[in-house]
Amino acid sequence: MKWIFVFLGYVIFLVQTASGAPGCEGNRMCRMEVVSGHEQYAREGKTFRDPLAVRCMDSLQQPVEGVLVRFTPENSDMEKALAFPEMATVVTDSAGMAYLSLGEAYKKGDYAFVVSVPSQGQLAPELCMVHVRDAHWVFFLISGLLGGLGLFLLGMGMMSEGMQNSAGERMRTVLAKLTHNRFVALSLGALITMVIQSSSATNVMLVSFVNSRLMRFRQTIGVMLGAAIGTTITAQIIAFKLTDYSLLFIALGLSVQYFMPKMAAKELGKALLGFGILFFGMHIMSESMYPLRSYEPFLKAITNLQNPALGILVGALLTALIQSSSAFIGILIILSMQGLLSLNVAIPLLIGANVGTSITAILAALKGSREAKQVALSHTVFKIIGAILVLALLPWFYKLIFHVSALSDTSNMLHSVATPRQIANAHTVYNLILCGIFLPFTNAYARFIQWMFPYREEPEKAFTLRYINEGLLITPAFALDGARLELVRMMKKVYFMTEKILHPFLDKNPAALKGMERSEEEINYLRDQMVDYLLKLSQNDIAPELAEEAFILMNAIREFEQIADVVSGQLYDKANRWCANNYEFSDEGRAELKAYHENTLKILIQALKVYETNDPAAARKLKSRYKRFRDDFFEFERLHYLRLREHDEQSQSSSKTHLEIITLLRVISNHATTTSRILIYRRTGGRKRKNE
Repeated sequence: MKWIFVFLGYVIFLVQTASGAPGCEGNRMCRMEVVSGHEQYAREGKTFRDPLAVRCMDSLQQPVEGVLVRFTPENSDMEKALAFPEMATVVTDSAGMAYLSLGEAYKKGDYAFVVSVPSQGQLAPELCMVHVRDAHWVFFLISGLLGGLGLFLLGMGMMSEGMQNSAGERMRTVLAKLTHNRFVALSLGALITMVIQSSSATNVMLVSFVNSRLMRFRQTIGVMLGAAIGTTITAQIIAFKLTDYSLLFIALGLSVQYFMPKMAAKELGKALLGFGILFFGMHIMSESMYPLRSYEPFLKAITNLQNPALGILVGALLTALIQSSSAFIGILIILSMQGLLSLNVAIPLLIGANVGTSITAILAALKGSREAKQVALSHTVFKIIGAILVLALLPWFYKLIFHVSALSDTSNMLHSVATPRQIANAHTVYNLILCGIFLPFTNAYARFIQWMFPYREEPEKAFTLRYINEGLLITPAFALDGARLELVRMMKKVYFMTEKILHPFLDKNPAALKGMERSEEEINYLRDQMVDYLLKLSQNDIAPELAEEAFILMNAIREFEQIADVVSGQLYDKANRWCANNYEFSDEGRAELKAYHENTLKILIQALKVYETNDPAAARKLKSRYKRFRDDFFEFERLHYLRLREHDEQSQSSSKTHLEIITLLRVISNHATTTSRILIYRRTGGRKRKNE
């Protein structure tokens, strides 16, 4: 009998199971899961590719047939967006599956369905998300990304320009005090890069300085290391996610620019405006990238970047393409804010960005001297060595970043909040570690670069510019320094022409005139190149005081070119004619010409000092010297006429040439002194001193 009851119980169990009766209703361990259709997307006017699919299973993980599954839109307006009724019910099939076809999508947006089994109150409802994109979402993605990137770079440029114009003079003073002390150079590199907000710009400046002989290659190593640290400030600022306040910064910057009277305040307003535009560009990029969260090809591409070597390569190529590591790292931070990028993927891309940024310095050095090429090579090798070190120690580097970020209490934050800060911290830590490794060995590293790319004496071209080049135009204060040094070089050439021109008159030897015509051609070349350069600089939006300095330099260029015209024109012709005749100066006349010529040279030397030191006090000293020189002119002229009255034959035969030489030397001195007059006048705002 016992076995009969067991058999009957088993038969009843089989009948209940086969009949599909209560199934899930009778089994409180029944489980429901969403199989497909969740997080899919469709364009407006198109149908969804997959239906929403739900599977019901019992406690033995077996499918349950005949279960009523309800799909309820979270928002009642979804029927207008998805052609979907207020509620739909579907019964599971023999495989335990319930399918709901979504049909055509009408309106873009993100939509949620609550999936539930009414008869199973103990089962928590599931939430299914679907996304409808704009019909032209790819166009808006590309235009938003490129436009946002354009605003980002524009804002960075405005911020950099405003900071440079307000701090340009101080930057120039700081650079002038640069020493061979590696720690000072490191600090200066970080400071300058924080001001101009671009390590690429700093490295281009270094290439230009070396090419212009304002600095030597070895001096640039410490500055380059400092620039690597300074550029991380931009990423740290971006990671604070100030996009919500971008329009406030724009409004504040415009208000300061238009309503503050002082130029320094206006430049600060320009920097604030650029700051706001930078973050507004980030906001546009962030909004345009939102559809990528559910775009499978993009997600697969991100997954493929799990390979660190590939990530470094991609980061280097993309940064080289846009020529801004700050912009690329900004994009990484935006992607991480969207939850699209993990730290494991971001760090190799970030390291690649540090390598790719060296392309800007390489391009700037292509037409430069070999020493300028050494600067670009040192920057590139520095970044490549850093990438290799991090790649070899990548697991430890990840742990270090997590530890550093935990200090700022990010360990418990959401992924989209913590990862941007971790990326910024990784950028800073990476460059700090590299600088710590390289700083003690800057001299050895410089010798290594010089061994890789040894210096060779390059043949001097016919006419060359030594201190100015296009790369310096991005920093107006330094560009003016280069132009001033080029002017001093031109002045020295004019001085030597003036020094030689009296010898044919005194020695009757025309050999001293050799090369005079070529010197005049070189002076004309330097004049044309420097004036064009200063005009380009002035056409940029530079601070008024820098524009004034450019005007002063152009005035000095014109005056000294006219001195060269006097020497190579009138005096040169007279010297040739004088050597061809038999006239001689009297002993007194020769002494007077020598004395007057020496005084002229002293005035030229004083003018040189004025522009070497850029000192108005030296200019006032030159003016007072010229007054004494002018008095000497009248005295020498009076003495010459006295000799004529005494019927001095030598004085009579050479009288015309004697007076013409003195007059032309006075013209030369007047041109040289005019350069000091304009400097004093502009530096005092057009107000003359009582004794001037």
